[in-house]
Amino acid sequence: MSAANAALAVHALLDDLRPRLIQASALERLRLVAEYFPEQAVFSTSFGLEDQIISHLIFEFDLPIQVFTLDTGRNFQETYATWNKTLLKYQKPIEVFFPQQAGVQNLLLEKGPNSFYESVDNRKECCFIRKVEPLNRALAGRQAWVTGIRAEQSQNRQTMESMEWDAAHNLMKVHPLFDWTWDEAVTFTQQHGIPVNTLHQQGFVSIGCAPCTRAIGPGEDFRAGRWWWEDLSAKECGLHTTAAHNGPDPVVEPVPATT
Repeated sequence: MSAANAALAVHALLDDLRPRLIQASALERLRLVAEYFPEQAVFSTSFGLEDQIISHLIFEFDLPIQVFTLDTGRNFQETYATWNKTLLKYQKPIEVFFPQQAGVQNLLLEKGPNSFYESVDNRKECCFIRKVEPLNRALAGRQAWVTGIRAEQSQNRQTMESMEWDAAHNLMKVHPLFDWTWDEAVTFTQQHGIPVNTLHQQGFVSIGCAPCTRAIGPGEDFRAGRWWWEDLSAKECGLHTTAAHNGPDPVVEPVPATT
């Protein structure tokens, strides 16, 4: 298929699927993904609240969507505990992707274990090695990627849609909980006995690597606890860009120039 015909096919699929997703529940959205992309859809979980809901729906209803996670090597112990509880409850496999050993070794040899605190560029380098590169391997050859993104998580994410074309990974990207609120997500986990990361009870709403995540206070932005030493506009690790890129580290929001 030529590039032009492929682009037309993508737009036709978007036009067909988008209105169905808008009207659907989270479970129905996942079923549509499984229907439109048989055996080619994957879900990436980091074991946060939203991801636990999606894993619950996939596992409880035996949806043919592969679940995987990225183990950066610097996760919270509470995250590993949630991972283990999820395996015990659902008895379903969760594939894991690790960073390339050589990349981590070279980073630590050249810059030490905490270089990400020193500059935005260093932090992006660490994110690329530990998260973006493993994600690229996890998504290679797939046709659809399910995520736990919600619109209210950040100003940038409010401009996204429940389904979009991800040119960076050449696949469809679907967010089943896109229009959910935090309170709705909490209520759902309580109603269905879903294992929840205990860090949420300590004020952590967005949970990433342990050195780069803190709890947030009253009135703080949802993403304030991620890379809190940086300007708010830089707070994406590179996993959720949808634009095609040529550089080593796609970042959703541009970092403002310093004066």
